[in-house]
Amino acid sequence: MTTGPLATGSAGPDTVTRTAGRLVTEPAAPRHRPLRAPRVVLHVFLLVMAIGWLLPLLWGAFNSFRNYDYTATHGYFSFGGFTLNNYTDAWQRAEFGEKFLNSAYVTVPAVLLTLFLSACAAFVLARFSFKLNLTLLGFFVAANLLPPQALLIPIYKAFNEIPLPTWLNSDGELLNSYLGLILVNTAFQIGFCTLVLSNYMKTLPHEIYESAAVDGASVARQFFGLTLPLCRPPLAALTTLQVTWIYNEFFWATVLLTDGDKFPITSSLNNLRGQFFTDYNLLSAGSVLVALPTLIVFFILQRQFVAGLTLGANKG
Repeated sequence: MTTGPLATGSAGPDTVTRTAGRLVTEPAAPRHRPLRAPRVVLHVFLLVMAIGWLLPLLWGAFNSFRNYDYTATHGYFSFGGFTLNNYTDAWQRAEFGEKFLNSAYVTVPAVLLTLFLSACAAFVLARFSFKLNLTLLGFFVAANLLPPQALLIPIYKAFNEIPLPTWLNSDGELLNSYLGLILVNTAFQIGFCTLVLSNYMKTLPHEIYESAAVDGASVARQFFGLTLPLCRPPLAALTTLQVTWIYNEFFWATVLLTDGDKFPITSSLNNLRGQFFTDYNLLSAGSVLVALPTLIVFFILQRQFVAGLTLGANKG
């Protein structure tokens, strides 16, 4: 058995081994790029930013398991006083069970309605050519540039005048109803989702739609049976983002809801603060409980979320 180098590309020479009269080429291990000053600076910068971003979150989660009396005596930089009472007390005092349901009543329909309407609008903008195509897309994007505070008074007055059946809202109007909050969140989120989905749908090959049309597939069949399955990565990424944004939304809830029993989960943290005293360990435990649903959604859709964020990264 004899060996010898075989020149190749930048990965280095391969090793040629003669075994039983046959030449076997063993690829060499790829070379690692040398660490240069800009690369070291970049890695240090990313490490510092990651630590700066995660440290407050991890510190809050750590103190959520600690007794306030212990930290008041020994300081927050001590170690000890661990307990689970903060979580049980936070759940009871903030009425998280009821508030979680209130947030679900708003978040789930709003996310589904936003994604469906955005997918419909994006399909039309991506697959059909007409004069107002770009104008309509610009209209959707421009709607996101309006600050919500500028529309507060007209939306409040309009919702106060729009009647609703009593089975939808006992007050008989759109104000102080879950439906009103769903419509507002949908209206403010549909522009961003339409932009993302339309850009992705434009990358889908036209040939598959031509083949579907030849086979007799209608426009609705092309949308539901062809486009939506292919748009799974961006839909998963948008689902994660929309759940986070709508679930954490608090501005419109305080404006359009007048009944405290309908307030979402974000309002519960205020119940853990006293007028003259705040137990920050208890507040940290409540914050962890509030963040759990969005974390669960992220970990469930993590693979599709990352794929959706990297769409088009290898094009060009």
